[in-house]
Amino acid sequence: MTEERTVEPLLEPREGIPPVIADADGLARMVERFAAGGGPVAVDAERASGYRYGNRAYLVQLRRAGAGTALIDPIACPDLSALDAAVAEAEIVLHAASQDLPCLLEVGFRPREMFDTELAGRLLGYERVGLGTMVETVLGLRLEKGHSAADWSTRPLPEDWLRYAALDVEVLVELRDVLHAQLSESGKLEWAREEFAAVLDTPPPAPRSDPWRRTSGIHKVRSVRALAIVRELWLMRDRIAREADLAPGRVLPDAAIVTAALEGPRTKKALTEISAFTGRSARRHMSDWLAAVHRARTLPDSQLPAPSTPGDGPPPPNRWADRDPAAAKRLAAARAVVAALADEHHMPTENLLQPDAVRRLTWEPPDDLDDETVAGRLRALGAREWQISLTAHPIAKALSRLRIRGEI
Repeated sequence: MTEERTVEPLLEPREGIPPVIADADGLARMVERFAAGGGPVAVDAERASGYRYGNRAYLVQLRRAGAGTALIDPIACPDLSALDAAVAEAEIVLHAASQDLPCLLEVGFRPREMFDTELAGRLLGYERVGLGTMVETVLGLRLEKGHSAADWSTRPLPEDWLRYAALDVEVLVELRDVLHAQLSESGKLEWAREEFAAVLDTPPPAPRSDPWRRTSGIHKVRSVRALAIVRELWLMRDRIAREADLAPGRVLPDAAIVTAALEGPRTKKALTEISAFTGRSARRHMSDWLAAVHRARTLPDSQLPAPSTPGDGPPPPNRWADRDPAAAKRLAAARAVVAALADEHHMPTENLLQPDAVRRLTWEPPDDLDDETVAGRLRALGAREWQISLTAHPIAKALSRLRIRGEI
């Protein structure tokens, strides 16, 4: 898929670094310009993950033929619905769209048709699908990626950050054009269109129940009383982080929560002896942390958290052999089918068929293992039609073979 070529550094946007649009008049002029442009619209967004609470956009970049590049401050211009309407008929080109779509939706930008260059790269079998690597491999240009983890809530944004942001959309449409041709040549274009549509149709994730259970290191906490300490500290941290608009980990690291749950400190002095509580932000809220620990200690047993919450799907695959050996055999057979097909079509197994669909199908298989029934089950589990057309028959055949041999 790759070929040797001279790699040229992409150092400056073709028209220079555009000014950041931060007022209604500038946005209106930019909307007119993009409405008059032609072809796909390249879009990217920069967030402040790890610095701010949530994942809102702090810079939105766009580029379109005939309109050039635009950089928008979505904090100063939080409503991009006019821009959305102006380019409603255009194909929107994104890289790793599932990362940017939520924050774009927050500001009123909702693509109707999309091309995801990362997802296209996966379907085409590229081993590395980061934007910089894809641009270098496909176009022979080198992007500088030094500011991807920067705090984009910074104001004013430094010039070198803005240069980086503008370059992220500089050749995105050109990358799309080459990948589109490769998808067409390989017979995968319709597959890609189904995948892009599925990404656009995916609803925002529902809020997690008991999100505190995702605290890193919580597996070390065994007693329900200690779990209550994790919960109370997590909820307190979340409130403080939200009010201060800080990433929760910058207020108090997960390691501090887990250590406090294991040690159960009763005094501020005991808290300060936990090294993870020595950060400036953590020290500022010592009374809050101690109050949270005290609440957990004094809760009646009826209000303590359950040791775990039941999942809505199969158990982890590493437990299948003990819990249901027949299911473990079905899973192994289905995985082998998917792996072989993925290898044949030069793509990752998870893109050929979602691992969760394979697990759910094989944990509770239909009574009938004919092609139509298996296809229906895969469809109900969210598989796309192109995936079903490739996998339903061989999976049904593999599972039927196990049943005929009496192994399941």
